[in-house]
Amino acid sequence: MAPAAAGPAFSLDLKRLTRNDQMVGGATIVFIISLFLPWFTVTDGVFSASVNGLWHGYMYIALILAIAEIAYLVLRAGFEQLPFKLPLEHEQAMLVATAVVFVLTVLSFVFKPAGASDAFASVNWGWSFGALIGLAAAVVAVLPLGLPFLRSRAGR
Repeated sequence: MAPAAAGPAFSLDLKRLTRNDQMVGGATIVFIISLFLPWFTVTDGVFSASVNGLWHGYMYIALILAIAEIAYLVLRAGFEQLPFKLPLEHEQAMLVATAVVFVLTVLSFVFKPAGASDAFASVNWGWSFGALIGLAAAVVAVLPLGLPFLRSRAGR
């Protein structure tokens, strides 16, 4: 019996990634980490608490997309030619994913948690360092792909 044909060998080589891919990948890793840091804090003078970046349930979509981006970049770095074809070109797929993560992050940043406790004047919701790191990482991830796209659209 003949052995089964082996697929392309996986060999991780980060040199296969473009500079933009490396920037997006690094920023996306920072973004994923930031989701588990405190994003919002609440204080009422005596009591204080914080919630992470996943407090808004829709940020799980951003987390899943970010993990998918990293997995995709690892595959691109591991194979000379991907064993599958995407329905979009590489830059388009990365731009869509990073743009969705960016929009969800901005929404999460703008809409701080609120609830019945806000009826008390002494309660104060504020941003924590995780939100600032997450927002900065989302911006850094989308810029290398988003700026050229916006410039090409403006030139039409």
